[in-house]
Amino acid sequence: MMPVFPLEISAEGIKEYMQTIDYMGLFYAVISSLGFSFLFLFILRILFFDRYILLKQKQQVAKFIIDRGWYDTESVQKERKNWLEDILTFGKSTPTKTVTKERMAYFPRVYFRYTNDFIYIRFPTDGSAYQENYLDVAKSLEVMLFAELVSEVREEGFICYQFIYAISRDRLRLEDVVAKNGALQLMKRSEWKYDKMPHMLISGGTGAGKTYVILSVLLGLVKGECQKEDIYIADPKNADLADLEGIFPRVYSQTTGIQMVIHNFRKAMVERSEQMKQHPNYETGKNYRALGLRPQFLIFDEVVAFMEMLDYKEQGKVMSDLKQIVMLGRQAGFFLIAGLQRPDAKYLADGIRDQFHYRIALGKNSEVGYSMMFGDTDKKFSQKKSLALDMQIAEKGLSRNFIVRLCQRILILWKHLRKWYKYVLRRRASRMRRQPLATAQSDVRRRKRRTPHY
Repeated sequence: MMPVFPLEISAEGIKEYMQTIDYMGLFYAVISSLGFSFLFLFILRILFFDRYILLKQKQQVAKFIIDRGWYDTESVQKERKNWLEDILTFGKSTPTKTVTKERMAYFPRVYFRYTNDFIYIRFPTDGSAYQENYLDVAKSLEVMLFAELVSEVREEGFICYQFIYAISRDRLRLEDVVAKNGALQLMKRSEWKYDKMPHMLISGGTGAGKTYVILSVLLGLVKGECQKEDIYIADPKNADLADLEGIFPRVYSQTTGIQMVIHNFRKAMVERSEQMKQHPNYETGKNYRALGLRPQFLIFDEVVAFMEMLDYKEQGKVMSDLKQIVMLGRQAGFFLIAGLQRPDAKYLADGIRDQFHYRIALGKNSEVGYSMMFGDTDKKFSQKKSLALDMQIAEKGLSRNFIVRLCQRILILWKHLRKWYKYVLRRRASRMRRQPLATAQSDVRRRKRRTPHY
């Protein structure tokens, strides 16, 4: 591609040398080297993604502390000697000047640990002037690290914040959603332990995906511990859940049928409680599972919309049955899964709403909706857009944002190289047009005969 430059340097020699260069080969060599370089960096980004994220987040936390000035410095005066004179006098020279320097007097001992996609950050509770800031830092860290606060634990000398990171990696396939041992795995790090946290409340506006979540839960229950006869379905919308009528024996969509199935579910709960008392293996404190019984579920979609269809007397009967189910059903193994657009206190007063121990808010809700759903909380809810690829590369959770930036840079580089290549072709074409025809043909023949030296 690049022939040896001749020793005789002249204008004509340089011109002939430039004409012997294989520009196409040089262009392909540059493109291939750049491509391999980008590919190498891309592979390193995938292989060491966790280490890269860990280093980046550590730097963010350190910068966060420094920017807020949560440290103390002090001035220290040092006497400086002339080093040459100090050597010649064997260290007996006198100081020539005094220098004032800043020294770190206090910097918080903050511990950062990244394990199983959980981030643990410990701030000291050492009684310093910044201790109150350490106790209220969770919100800012949650936004900065693009994570969700899971727990806040007081330890001796420290306060530990646990964040869940890369929540998009927790998605499960439908075949992996299975109920086992009183727990339904909804995500890799989130499961509904209905024996300990009875009754599920799902809220979200129209089109938020409540029905699909209910169908996923229903599928996991049937593939796990439940039979079709253990599921009671009430769908006042007469929509997707009502289409299961030919599959499940207890599916109701009409008003009278829904009232009947709620009453029958409550009645079956009372009967099982009495049977458990008479069971020979019954012990105080044991639940239905210790007696070998299966859990029963009432899936009730659009609760508030259904209550609006009833008169005052019918509303009282339905609410009475629902209250008994949510307050007395756990030990007997009777659980309620309720879906609604907003848990208004008119139909779900605090007495019944507090019994829903597992709550899911879908879509973007208002502040009033979040307060109704989760009660008084200082957490700021925000809708995060997931940028993870549908197929996680090497389980590292490579984000589409990185792919987009990489492709954009490659395209920009490709455009610049094309412009440069077209410019070279135009210069060569214009030079050929300026030369006489015979000279141009002889130059072409000479370039074909000449073999470049590498």
